[in-house]
Amino acid sequence: MAYVATRGGERAIEQAERLYRAQMGPIDAGTVAEIEAALPSLIDRVMGEASLYAPDLAALALAQSGGDLYEALLLLRAWRTTQPRLQIAEVVEPDQGFTHRRISAAFKDIPGGQILGPTLDYAHRLLATDVLQGDTFSPAPVEPARKPAPARHPSLAEWQKEQGLIADKPLQPVEKDDIPDLTREPLLFPAKRAHSLQSLARADTGGMLALGYSAMRGYGNAHPTVNELRLSEVEVMVRHPGGATFSAGRVKTSQAEVVTARGKTDLSIGFCATLGWNEVKVIAGATLDLNAPGAPKNSPVNEEFFLYHTEPVESSGFCIHFKLPHYVTFQSALDNLRAARAKREPAKSPVQTEEPA
Repeated sequence: MAYVATRGGERAIEQAERLYRAQMGPIDAGTVAEIEAALPSLIDRVMGEASLYAPDLAALALAQSGGDLYEALLLLRAWRTTQPRLQIAEVVEPDQGFTHRRISAAFKDIPGGQILGPTLDYAHRLLATDVLQGDTFSPAPVEPARKPAPARHPSLAEWQKEQGLIADKPLQPVEKDDIPDLTREPLLFPAKRAHSLQSLARADTGGMLALGYSAMRGYGNAHPTVNELRLSEVEVMVRHPGGATFSAGRVKTSQAEVVTARGKTDLSIGFCATLGWNEVKVIAGATLDLNAPGAPKNSPVNEEFFLYHTEPVESSGFCIHFKLPHYVTFQSALDNLRAARAKREPAKSPVQTEEPA
């Protein structure tokens, strides 16, 4: 494509940005703290898609962008690239996290039990309009559990392997320092397993939902059942230069496994995990992972298709760039259109006038 450089409108461009920011008003630490406290689900989504776990920075990006999600992601990813990489954390095992929520739609009774945790799945969707009249919406207090749930729960997939339901395909151990980094290496196809899972972890939630839904509606080759959905907090364990391993803190994580038994001698599993708590994203992502093997080239569940088209910064940037000047290319298209029309239309004969008597 050819572009025309934008010149001569520097003041107009500056004033346009000022106008945008004037609509938001001043931003201070209190504003950022209010956003972080009031919108935890949105904060988690932004952190996952930015692949940066920093709730305060996610809230700041949302405040600075006026709630424009894609602009907030661009701010966070740009900031992320400026930071040094001091350490690579130890591998996190799913059953070692502090479990807040863990359910299965495939089995009623699972080892460790089902933990509903925080959810609106069974709530009535009623808008609290009284708040607009000045009332305060105060949630009912949580009653203490009769029997506290254990902090950690075993992996359901490991239990299924012991039952012979899942083929236990041995994986070659990989050193943490050898795990490829999607932010430093290009995504090539067929994609490395680590690249594929990293791409799903930071993919656009809405895009993953649309393509995952298409797989559920019949465009995929496997219908999913949620084997295990888990929301937890995991310790970020790092090794000190002196040799000791210590916890640098906890981060919230979501992970989902979906399974299918259609036409198989054992269960096939799809997996997805991300930073923050985002159930819709990981279920849709695991569904895409489940359907990817053997998918046709132009299918929405083909790995190359959904990994490319759910990258939020690249896809939103490509869409938004169409607002930039495209005068040259469009005028060229019009010239071709006029030339084609001229070839199709018959030549008009010149108008003849009668000679005066």
